[in-house]
Amino acid sequence: MKKRFLLLTVLITTVSFAQDTYLQCGKIIDTKSGKVLTNKTIIVSNKMIKAVQDGFVAGNNPQDKTINLKEQTVMPGWIDMHVHVEEETSATHYADEFTLNDADIAFNSLGFVKSTLMAGFTTVRDLGGTGINVSLRNAINQGKVVGPRVLTAEKALASTGGHADPTNGYRKDLMGNPGPTEGVVNGVDDAKQAVRQRYKNGADWIKITATGGVLSVAKSGTNAQFTQEEMDAIVKTAKDYGLQVAAHAHGDEGMQRAIKAGVKTIEHGTEMSDATMDLMIKNNTFYIPTLSAGSFVAEKALIPNYYPAIVVPKALAIGPRIKATFAKAYKKGVPIGFGTDAAVFPHGENAKEFILMYEAGMPAMKTIQAATIVNAGILEMDDKIGALEPGFLADIVATNDDPIKDIKAVMNVVFVMKDGLIYKQEAAK
Repeated sequence: MKKRFLLLTVLITTVSFAQDTYLQCGKIIDTKSGKVLTNKTIIVSNKMIKAVQDGFVAGNNPQDKTINLKEQTVMPGWIDMHVHVEEETSATHYADEFTLNDADIAFNSLGFVKSTLMAGFTTVRDLGGTGINVSLRNAINQGKVVGPRVLTAEKALASTGGHADPTNGYRKDLMGNPGPTEGVVNGVDDAKQAVRQRYKNGADWIKITATGGVLSVAKSGTNAQFTQEEMDAIVKTAKDYGLQVAAHAHGDEGMQRAIKAGVKTIEHGTEMSDATMDLMIKNNTFYIPTLSAGSFVAEKALIPNYYPAIVVPKALAIGPRIKATFAKAYKKGVPIGFGTDAAVFPHGENAKEFILMYEAGMPAMKTIQAATIVNAGILEMDDKIGALEPGFLADIVATNDDPIKDIKAVMNVVFVMKDGLIYKQEAAK
């Protein structure tokens, strides 16, 4: 009886004095109202935000932790809707496909996801890899790997010779004839099978390459690469399995087919016409602009042999145009999220997208909202992430300076918390 009493006392003490973390914040960006609040304290308990109180409040229990962010600007963890967690740009990238084993890709990815989290991105949507991305997502969820929360499309879907055909550029005896299992679609039945295979493999999203792409070893970067019937079948099958669809698209015809089929997001959107913008507004289809990727490939295309010869003219033509398309789409009222295409440029530099969006005409607050509450809505997670409110997951970042006053402040992230755990905490300025 005495032992039971002692055990009960220990349990009550543990519950009563469980550690809470008190973040004393000089400024908070309220992503729902679009306002900057001052002198607040965020109380974090376990993985969740427990309360947001006025003034600077400290914990009452000895186990509580108080963190001084009185000189910083605090906001929800950022969400990047377009990354590739398995790879990263380099001058040897195309040769690496023939020299890296799956284990090499997996080990490399550990650094990529850690860099992303340290840059302030606590959630990412991975839009295509080899399938290692599913295992990486699971390892992060299990606490085995440090990285952002990952929702992944597993392997992107292509048509034969299309942007995500995994054997583009191979010599003929290596090409083979990849099909739905490998994510290559030719016809409605293939489309259904390919989606179901992604579901079986553990995908959270479906990604299709609705048009040609810049970095694939193929001639066109803009031609439509699925029939309307194939796209309709992909989106319908995905919805049957509880999955949304993202469409890589540079050319206008491919975009229109994807929007009519019911995709949730259009990625890149380089040659988006006024008619397509109107269609996106009508269907509430979100535009994920990836300005960072466009800027990077245009720059690297000027370096001899950085890309294969067939890629260079596409990079020079398409890369610089995305920013102008984004500016026009924003003015017109197209729904816009935040995504970068990290891997096309180095992981960890994702926040440059804020600066490019701002330079193209989007107000600083709108860029922050795009990367938080807007993206959370696209992911159907806006009751869990994207805002600093009680009951939300404690995904929190802080910058030394206020990005609403100086957008370049996003490049100086000094504090990162994900799921209530602190991953980065630099000394107060």
